[in-house]
Amino acid sequence: MPSAAPILPVEMRLSDRPEWGYLLRDFYELYRDLPAGGSAKIRTHQRAVRERIARVIKANARIADLAPLEKPVTKHFRRALDQGREARHSAFIRTIDAIYDRLQWQYGYEKVPRGLEQKYAYAELVGPTGPVVTNEVILGLVLFAPSCTYPAHAHDGITESYLCLSGAVSENDQGVYAPGSLIFNQPGQLHRITVADNEPSLLAYAWMGATDKLANQKMVFSRAPKAQH
Repeated sequence: MPSAAPILPVEMRLSDRPEWGYLLRDFYELYRDLPAGGSAKIRTHQRAVRERIARVIKANARIADLAPLEKPVTKHFRRALDQGREARHSAFIRTIDAIYDRLQWQYGYEKVPRGLEQKYAYAELVGPTGPVVTNEVILGLVLFAPSCTYPAHAHDGITESYLCLSGAVSENDQGVYAPGSLIFNQPGQLHRITVADNEPSLLAYAWMGATDKLANQKMVFSRAPKAQH
């Protein structure tokens, strides 16, 4: 008897996993409804993010089944979600909750600064490494524990925006961003994030850039200045 042909894995698409399609559409709506504060640059960024999300949906992007992965900070994730339900984007929080057990939390650095491994992690949702696989844009979540200080860093060739979903953060000690706020960083802009003392903070983010920059992005922390004597 001839041996049976090997069973090949079925390639999954957005149309096969509606929860990921809902997530993309909710991201799209967030970037349509967020006020730009009169900034032409932010308005242009929001429109560009929406255009790329629309292309990902139209292409019926591939879905990669990734093994879920937790980090120490994810013990704060449920609290961050619950706090976010009180904000105007509560529908987006419910969409995140639906994929809660499929998130792969990461650090993104070969060497994490001391102490940060306990207070920070991110989960890519859409991008070159999936789960929704595309080179158009990177969308994800970043979670901070209370009192976290995320050291100053910059992104080469990447335009970045954060949407505060819960908690409160400050960037470069210049104002406080509460739920519903958008933080916008242009390529190469050095930024440092601090988090409120008593609550975790959950942010959604979008990265825009050339395909090679999105696929090979490496974040570099700035070194603390030497003390002056």
